[in-house]
Amino acid sequence: MRGLVAALLVLAGFSCGSLAAAAGDPKRGEYVARLGGCHSCHTDPKKKDAPLAGGVELASPYGTFYAPNITPDPATGIGRWSERDFIRAMTEGVAPAGSHYYPAFPFTSYTRMRRQDLLDLKAYLDAARPVRNAVRPHDLRFPYNYRIALAAWKWLFFRPGEFKADPAKSASWNRGAYLVTGPGHCGECHTKRNFLGATDDSHALAGTRDGLDGKSVPNITPHPKDGIGLWSTADLVNFLKTGDVPFGETAGAPMDGVIAENTSRWTDDDLKATANYLLSLPQRKTP
Repeated sequence: MRGLVAALLVLAGFSCGSLAAAAGDPKRGEYVARLGGCHSCHTDPKKKDAPLAGGVELASPYGTFYAPNITPDPATGIGRWSERDFIRAMTEGVAPAGSHYYPAFPFTSYTRMRRQDLLDLKAYLDAARPVRNAVRPHDLRFPYNYRIALAAWKWLFFRPGEFKADPAKSASWNRGAYLVTGPGHCGECHTKRNFLGATDDSHALAGTRDGLDGKSVPNITPHPKDGIGLWSTADLVNFLKTGDVPFGETAGAPMDGVIAENTSRWTDDDLKATANYLLSLPQRKTP
Protein backbone atom coordinates (compact mmCIF):
# COMPACT_ATOMS: atom_id res chain seq x y z
CA MET A 1 0.00 0.00 0.00
CA ARG A 2 2.81 2.36 0.90
CA GLY A 3 4.47 1.55 -2.41
CA LEU A 4 1.28 2.39 -4.29
CA VAL A 5 0.92 5.71 -2.47
CA ALA A 6 4.56 6.56 -3.16
CA ALA A 7 4.13 5.72 -6.81
CA LEU A 8 1.03 7.92 -7.05
CA LEU A 9 2.89 10.78 -5.38
CA VAL A 10 5.75 10.43 -7.84
CA LEU A 11 3.30 10.46 -10.77
CA ALA A 12 1.50 13.46 -9.34
CA GLY A 13 4.77 15.30 -8.93
CA PHE A 14 5.78 14.42 -12.49
CA SER A 15 2.42 15.62 -13.82
CA CYS A 16 2.64 18.91 -11.93
CA GLY A 17 6.18 19.42 -13.10
CA SER A 18 5.11 18.81 -16.70
CA LEU A 19 2.28 21.31 -16.38
CA ALA A 20 4.63 23.87 -14.88
CA ALA A 21 7.07 23.39 -17.74
CA ALA A 22 4.28 23.97 -20.25
CA ALA A 23 2.94 27.10 -18.54
CA GLY A 24 3.25 30.30 -20.52
CA ASP A 25 6.05 32.73 -19.68
CA PRO A 26 4.88 36.33 -20.33
CA LYS A 27 8.45 37.67 -20.44
CA ARG A 28 9.41 35.24 -23.16
CA GLY A 29 6.03 35.82 -24.74
CA GLU A 30 6.90 39.48 -25.20
CA TYR A 31 9.75 38.40 -27.47
CA VAL A 32 7.50 35.95 -29.32
CA ALA A 33 5.11 38.86 -29.95
CA ARG A 34 7.98 40.73 -31.60
CA LEU A 35 8.81 37.66 -33.68
CA GLY A 36 5.20 37.40 -34.79
CA GLY A 37 4.61 41.05 -35.66
CA CYS A 38 1.78 41.51 -33.18
CA HIS A 39 2.53 45.14 -32.39
CA SER A 40 3.00 46.34 -35.96
CA CYS A 41 -0.26 44.72 -37.12
CA HIS A 42 -2.48 45.29 -34.09
CA THR A 43 -1.45 48.76 -32.88
CA ASP A 44 -3.07 51.66 -34.72
CA PRO A 45 -0.26 54.16 -35.47
CA LYS A 46 -2.76 56.95 -34.72
CA LYS A 47 -3.39 55.43 -31.27
CA LYS A 48 -0.01 54.32 -30.02
CA ASP A 49 -1.26 54.87 -26.47
CA ALA A 50 -3.49 51.83 -27.04
CA PRO A 51 -1.04 49.05 -27.95
CA LEU A 52 -2.49 45.87 -29.44
CA ALA A 53 -6.03 47.33 -29.44
CA GLY A 54 -6.51 46.80 -33.17
CA GLY A 55 -8.10 48.99 -35.81
CA VAL A 56 -5.21 48.95 -38.28
CA GLU A 57 -6.51 49.05 -41.87
CA LEU A 58 -5.17 46.49 -44.33
CA ALA A 59 -6.26 47.44 -47.84
CA SER A 60 -6.06 44.52 -50.26
CA PRO A 61 -7.37 43.50 -53.70
CA TYR A 62 -10.22 41.73 -51.84
CA GLY A 63 -11.32 44.70 -49.75
CA THR A 64 -10.22 46.24 -46.46
CA PHE A 65 -9.42 44.19 -43.39
CA TYR A 66 -9.31 45.67 -39.88
CA ALA A 67 -6.92 44.10 -37.39
CA PRO A 68 -8.76 43.01 -34.23
CA ASN A 69 -8.21 44.00 -30.64
CA ILE A 70 -5.94 41.41 -29.00
CA THR A 71 -5.71 43.01 -25.55
CA PRO A 72 -7.31 41.09 -22.65
CA ASP A 73 -10.39 43.33 -22.64
CA PRO A 74 -13.25 40.86 -22.07
CA ALA A 75 -15.80 42.73 -24.19
CA THR A 76 -13.85 43.84 -27.27
CA GLY A 77 -10.59 41.87 -27.03
CA ILE A 78 -9.55 38.30 -26.22
CA GLY A 79 -9.95 38.47 -22.45
CA ARG A 80 -12.40 35.55 -22.39
CA TRP A 81 -10.29 33.27 -24.55
CA SER A 82 -8.92 30.08 -23.07
CA GLU A 83 -5.52 28.67 -24.03
CA ARG A 84 -7.34 26.20 -26.24
CA ASP A 85 -9.24 29.02 -27.96
CA PHE A 86 -6.01 30.88 -28.60
CA ILE A 87 -4.05 27.92 -29.94
CA ARG A 88 -6.96 26.89 -32.16
CA ALA A 89 -7.19 30.40 -33.60
CA MET A 90 -3.45 30.60 -34.22
CA THR A 91 -2.97 27.14 -35.69
CA GLU A 92 -6.33 26.38 -37.30
CA GLY A 93 -7.77 29.80 -38.09
CA VAL A 94 -10.95 29.15 -36.13
CA ALA A 95 -12.58 31.63 -33.71
CA PRO A 96 -13.79 30.51 -30.26
CA ALA A 97 -17.38 30.56 -31.54
CA GLY A 98 -16.43 28.34 -34.49
CA SER A 99 -16.32 30.80 -37.40
CA HIS A 100 -13.36 30.77 -39.79
CA TYR A 101 -10.79 33.55 -39.95
CA TYR A 102 -9.71 35.11 -43.22
CA PRO A 103 -6.09 34.38 -44.17
CA ALA A 104 -5.31 38.09 -43.77
CA PHE A 105 -4.73 36.79 -40.24
CA PRO A 106 -1.66 34.65 -41.01
CA PHE A 107 -2.72 31.48 -39.24
CA THR A 108 -1.44 29.75 -42.38
CA SER A 109 2.06 30.56 -41.07
CA TYR A 110 1.35 30.60 -37.34
CA THR A 111 0.22 26.98 -37.62
CA ARG A 112 3.94 26.14 -37.75
CA MET A 113 4.66 27.75 -34.38
CA ARG A 114 5.77 25.60 -31.48
CA ARG A 115 3.22 25.08 -28.75
CA GLN A 116 5.46 26.58 -26.06
CA ASP A 117 5.88 29.76 -28.12
CA LEU A 118 2.10 29.99 -28.40
CA LEU A 119 1.62 29.47 -24.66
CA ASP A 120 4.22 32.14 -23.91
CA LEU A 121 2.55 34.54 -26.33
CA LYS A 122 -0.86 33.93 -24.73
CA ALA A 123 0.63 34.64 -21.29
CA TYR A 124 2.10 37.91 -22.56
CA LEU A 125 -1.18 39.03 -24.13
CA ASP A 126 -3.08 38.09 -20.97
CA ALA A 127 -0.74 40.35 -18.99
CA ALA A 128 -1.12 43.32 -21.36
CA ARG A 129 -3.21 46.37 -20.47
CA PRO A 130 -6.84 45.76 -21.47
CA VAL A 131 -8.15 48.39 -23.88
CA ARG A 132 -11.83 48.71 -24.69
CA ASN A 133 -11.90 49.21 -28.45
CA ALA A 134 -14.57 47.67 -30.66
CA VAL A 135 -13.03 47.25 -34.12
CA ARG A 136 -15.28 47.62 -37.14
CA PRO A 137 -16.03 44.56 -39.32
CA HIS A 138 -14.03 43.86 -42.47
CA ASP A 139 -15.24 45.64 -45.60
CA LEU A 140 -14.81 43.07 -48.38
CA ARG A 141 -16.18 42.94 -51.89
CA PHE A 142 -18.23 40.08 -53.34
CA PRO A 143 -17.64 37.11 -53.18
CA TYR A 144 -14.97 37.48 -50.48
CA ASN A 145 -17.51 38.81 -47.99
CA TYR A 146 -19.02 35.32 -47.64
CA ARG A 147 -17.12 33.95 -44.66
CA ILE A 148 -18.79 30.55 -44.98
CA ALA A 149 -16.71 29.91 -48.11
CA LEU A 150 -13.56 29.87 -45.99
CA ALA A 151 -14.16 26.23 -45.04
CA ALA A 152 -13.76 25.30 -48.71
CA TRP A 153 -10.76 27.64 -49.01
CA LYS A 154 -9.02 25.84 -46.17
CA TRP A 155 -9.74 22.46 -47.73
CA LEU A 156 -8.08 23.65 -50.93
CA PHE A 157 -5.14 25.63 -49.63
CA PHE A 158 -4.49 25.24 -45.89
CA ARG A 159 -2.16 22.56 -44.55
CA PRO A 160 -1.90 22.83 -40.73
CA GLY A 161 1.03 21.48 -38.79
CA GLU A 162 3.93 22.47 -36.54
CA PHE A 163 7.32 23.24 -38.09
CA LYS A 164 9.52 20.18 -38.55
CA ALA A 165 13.27 20.71 -38.50
CA ASP A 166 15.38 19.36 -41.36
CA PRO A 167 17.94 17.02 -39.74
CA ALA A 168 20.29 17.52 -42.70
CA LYS A 169 20.56 21.24 -41.93
CA SER A 170 22.25 23.16 -39.11
CA ALA A 171 20.44 24.37 -36.00
CA SER A 172 20.87 27.97 -37.17
CA TRP A 173 19.39 27.20 -40.60
CA ASN A 174 16.41 25.48 -38.99
CA ARG A 175 15.93 28.43 -36.65
CA GLY A 176 15.88 30.76 -39.64
CA ALA A 177 13.44 28.51 -41.47
CA TYR A 178 11.18 28.47 -38.41
CA LEU A 179 11.24 32.25 -38.05
CA VAL A 180 10.62 32.98 -41.74
CA THR A 181 7.90 30.39 -42.34
CA GLY A 182 6.36 30.45 -38.86
CA PRO A 183 6.04 33.46 -36.54
CA GLY A 184 7.77 35.88 -38.93
CA HIS A 185 5.23 34.92 -41.67
CA CYS A 186 7.41 36.57 -44.33
CA GLY A 187 5.75 34.70 -47.17
CA GLU A 188 2.34 36.16 -46.36
CA CYS A 189 3.45 39.55 -47.70
CA HIS A 190 6.34 38.65 -50.00
CA THR A 191 4.57 35.95 -52.05
CA LYS A 192 2.10 36.47 -54.88
CA ARG A 193 -1.48 35.33 -54.20
CA ASN A 194 -3.98 33.80 -56.60
CA PHE A 195 -7.46 35.24 -57.17
CA LEU A 196 -8.75 33.32 -54.15
CA GLY A 197 -6.15 34.84 -51.85
CA ALA A 198 -3.88 31.81 -51.43
CA THR A 199 -0.12 32.24 -51.69
CA ASP A 200 1.49 30.73 -54.79
CA ASP A 201 4.29 28.54 -53.46
CA SER A 202 5.92 28.32 -56.89
CA HIS A 203 6.77 32.01 -56.36
CA ALA A 204 7.52 31.77 -52.63
CA LEU A 205 9.13 34.97 -51.29
CA ALA A 206 9.69 36.29 -54.84
CA GLY A 207 7.65 39.43 -54.19
CA THR A 208 4.43 40.65 -55.72
CA ARG A 209 3.15 43.69 -57.58
CA ASP A 210 -0.21 43.45 -55.79
CA GLY A 211 0.59 43.88 -52.11
CA LEU A 212 -1.26 45.69 -49.35
CA ASP A 213 -2.47 49.18 -50.24
CA GLY A 214 -1.77 48.36 -53.89
CA LYS A 215 2.00 48.57 -53.36
CA SER A 216 4.65 46.29 -54.77
CA VAL A 217 6.35 44.03 -52.24
CA PRO A 218 10.03 43.20 -52.90
CA ASN A 219 11.57 39.89 -53.79
CA ILE A 220 13.55 38.46 -50.85
CA THR A 221 15.02 35.42 -52.59
CA PRO A 222 18.71 35.54 -53.54
CA HIS A 223 17.94 36.39 -57.18
CA PRO A 224 20.82 38.67 -58.27
CA LYS A 225 18.61 41.12 -60.18
CA ASP A 226 15.09 40.91 -58.74
CA GLY A 227 15.96 39.92 -55.18
CA ILE A 228 18.68 40.18 -52.54
CA GLY A 229 21.32 38.08 -54.27
CA LEU A 230 23.90 40.88 -54.07
CA TRP A 231 23.36 41.32 -50.32
CA SER A 232 25.64 39.77 -47.72
CA THR A 233 24.47 38.27 -44.45
CA ALA A 234 25.74 41.41 -42.72
CA ASP A 235 23.76 43.61 -45.15
CA LEU A 236 20.55 41.75 -44.40
CA VAL A 237 21.10 41.74 -40.63
CA ASN A 238 21.75 45.50 -40.71
CA PHE A 239 18.62 46.07 -42.79
CA LEU A 240 16.44 44.13 -40.35
CA LYS A 241 17.95 46.14 -37.49
CA THR A 242 17.94 49.63 -38.96
CA GLY A 243 15.96 49.70 -42.20
CA ASP A 244 19.06 50.80 -44.12
CA VAL A 245 19.21 49.18 -47.55
CA PRO A 246 22.63 48.54 -49.09
CA PHE A 247 23.56 51.10 -51.73
CA GLY A 248 22.04 54.03 -49.86
CA GLU A 249 18.28 53.55 -49.58
CA THR A 250 15.94 53.00 -46.61
CA ALA A 251 12.93 50.76 -46.06
CA GLY A 252 9.55 52.24 -46.88
CA ALA A 253 6.10 51.48 -45.50
CA PRO A 254 4.93 49.04 -44.28
CA MET A 255 8.34 47.39 -43.81
CA ASP A 256 9.63 50.35 -41.83
CA GLY A 257 6.98 49.64 -39.18
CA VAL A 258 7.83 45.94 -39.17
CA ILE A 259 11.47 46.80 -38.54
CA ALA A 260 10.74 49.42 -35.86
CA GLU A 261 8.30 47.27 -33.90
CA ASN A 262 9.63 43.80 -34.59
CA THR A 263 12.89 42.82 -36.28
CA SER A 264 14.97 45.63 -34.73
CA ARG A 265 14.24 43.94 -31.39
CA TRP A 266 15.26 40.44 -32.44
CA THR A 267 18.45 38.91 -31.10
CA ASP A 268 21.56 38.95 -33.28
CA ASP A 269 21.45 35.16 -33.48
CA ASP A 270 17.88 35.22 -34.78
CA LEU A 271 18.70 37.94 -37.31
CA LYS A 272 21.71 35.99 -38.60
CA ALA A 273 19.69 32.78 -38.77
CA THR A 274 16.99 34.57 -40.77
CA ALA A 275 19.51 36.15 -43.13
CA ASN A 276 21.39 32.92 -43.75
CA TYR A 277 18.17 31.02 -44.38
CA LEU A 278 16.85 33.58 -46.88
CA LEU A 279 20.17 33.66 -48.74
CA SER A 280 20.16 29.85 -48.99
CA LEU A 281 16.84 29.69 -50.85
CA PRO A 282 16.39 29.10 -54.59
CA GLN A 283 16.62 32.20 -56.76
CA ARG A 284 13.22 33.22 -58.12
CA LYS A 285 12.28 36.01 -60.50
CA THR A 286 9.50 38.35 -59.44
CA PRO A 287 6.30 37.22 -61.18
